[in-house]
Amino acid sequence: MANVVLIGTQWGDEGKGKIVDLLTEWAGVVVRFQGGNNAGHTLVIEGRRYALHLIPSGIMRPGKVCVIGSGVVVDLKILLDEIQLLRQESGREIISQLVLSDEAHLILESHRRLDQARERQRGSAKIGTTGRGIGPAYESKMARWGLRLGDLLAPEEVLYKRLSALLEQHNLLLQKIYGEEPVAVDAVFGELKEAAAQLGPAIRKIPYAMAGYLEAGEAILFEGAQGTLLDIDHGTYPFVTSSSTLAANACASAGVGMKHVNEVVGVVKAYTTRVGSGPFPVELDDAVGEHLRQQGGEFGTTTGRPRRCGWLDLVALRYAVMLNGLDSFALTKLDVLSGLETIKVCEGYRLDGRVIDYFPSSIEELEACEPVLVEFPGWQEDISAVLEYDELPENARRYIAYVEEKLGIPAMLISVGPDRAQTILKYNPFQA
Repeated sequence: MANVVLIGTQWGDEGKGKIVDLLTEWAGVVVRFQGGNNAGHTLVIEGRRYALHLIPSGIMRPGKVCVIGSGVVVDLKILLDEIQLLRQESGREIISQLVLSDEAHLILESHRRLDQARERQRGSAKIGTTGRGIGPAYESKMARWGLRLGDLLAPEEVLYKRLSALLEQHNLLLQKIYGEEPVAVDAVFGELKEAAAQLGPAIRKIPYAMAGYLEAGEAILFEGAQGTLLDIDHGTYPFVTSSSTLAANACASAGVGMKHVNEVVGVVKAYTTRVGSGPFPVELDDAVGEHLRQQGGEFGTTTGRPRRCGWLDLVALRYAVMLNGLDSFALTKLDVLSGLETIKVCEGYRLDGRVIDYFPSSIEELEACEPVLVEFPGWQEDISAVLEYDELPENARRYIAYVEEKLGIPAMLISVGPDRAQTILKYNPFQA
């Protein structure tokens, strides 16, 4: 059995949760390797909708091991709330399926407060952060002030000392810079102790656990959050997330050598969306954009914010193929394009009177780019019940073949609806 990394290729919201849930049928272990509860995966299983923000999507299948790697930042309240919700929905004991990295950093109340205060201070220049404390938590990690899940297992006096040192720094910022009330150390300490009592058995050193799964021959699926164009290094900085969203980070977060990855799959939405601020060359501020938003349910799982919608952007996708070393892609929400007379695709950008085929690093340049569009005839048929590739409308197959040709990799899967069953599997990366 193979080991597969699955990542988003656009600005997130590509439908990764459904694809992870689907592929977990063949994986014994699912690893979430970056981000925090600023990401949201929506799953629809037999008509029931589930929204997850921290726990890997594989949790919906009993018996699967779900790992939260060291590159994730964990809000304990959100994690415990998800565990409780899933316990009620499934009737299963969820914690027994979880393995939590002792090296994953914690998001505290002070991180959330700092995140929100900074965004307010930015005013019209705000980045569009979710206010969940993700960025400040990664800052604490890099500044070596952060608390980790493993600290919950330390003697109480050690945990209290480390917490006090961190909150001393945060309270100075909150009070002196932002005019906010301080965060009480004892209140946070009490919450950490309660979380430790529940989560302690699941906290482990992940590299050794992963080595054991590999030795046992378990198939592993590495699950990314957000998307390639939100990567802290290679995305549309500063309108990015605070972690690396690329496939290579899967190995770093899980403590697994790169030689153990057999295939990298990118999730591609059949059109493009973006949440929050930042340049978006293919954006449609018209009736077609609204059609995509409404038909695709393009409202954030985490924030509820309406997503900006546009045509498929091949310049951005070729960039994602290169950055991640993609072997194949899963095409999602193809059904949303049904009913459109004409479908357009961006093949290049027009910048300062010339056509370019690269994705600029400068947000000013990217903001100035105009899409160079090609047109395809659409299809009117409802494809949401189609389960065989050859039964798709001819124009839909032409659209897929065109994307495959331009990206230089095959589509391994076509999603024609939100439910797990509404999927055309062209080939299985775990059995390839």
